[in-house]
Amino acid sequence: QVQLVESGGGLVQPGGSLRLSCAASGIIFSIYTISWYRQAPGKQRELVARIASSGSTNYADSVKGRFTISRDNAKNTVYLQMNSLEPEDTAAYYCKAFGQYVYWGQGTQVTVSS
Repeated sequence: QVQLVESGGGLVQPGGSLRLSCAASGIIFSIYTISWYRQAPGKQRELVARIASSGSTNYADSVKGRFTISRDNAKNTVYLQMNSLEPEDTAAYYCKAFGQYVYWGQGTQVTVSS
């Protein structure tokens, strides 16, 4: 059974940092492209960052320079380091594994507020 489990969300003040984790099981993790998406209330789900099996990365313009995606294939885990958080970053964050099939996690909530 395939599982993607996100963790690391929470409440943080503007300017603060969080590190999200996406732990996968049941797939050959190293061959999958892993992406982080987010969805704020009343808005469409949007791509935040993506890391390919090669390690190449892509970011949404809104998070470039503030967020860093990385992967540890030995741990079947992808991380999203989020710095200089802004209230506009408030959303539910989801990871997605894309390869032969597509899998989604259940999400973790990030709230940026003073």
